[in-house]
Amino acid sequence: MNLERQLRGWRLTTAEILYHMPDHPSLLQTYVWQELDLIPDLPMLKRFLTFWEGRLDGRLHSVKVCSASLLTPAELRIAAGIGIVH
Repeated sequence: MNLERQLRGWRLTTAEILYHMPDHPSLLQTYVWQELDLIPDLPMLKRFLTFWEGRLDGRLHSVKVCSASLLTPAELRIAAGIGIVH
């Protein structure tokens, strides 16, 4: 399933999330989120941030996002044959 997603343009996306600590709002804490996501819409990250805002106490401060392709269709090659070596 991940290979299929990668071939359809999904990329490894990393988000650095800064949030205010619930007990000490003046302090910021970092959380790193990483998942395959579709650029530029970022549906998985948006779903996670919606969950965060609805269920978690730490108020979001900022989110930095970067992504990288793990596999492109040009890198996938079909083998012409398979040999066995003993």
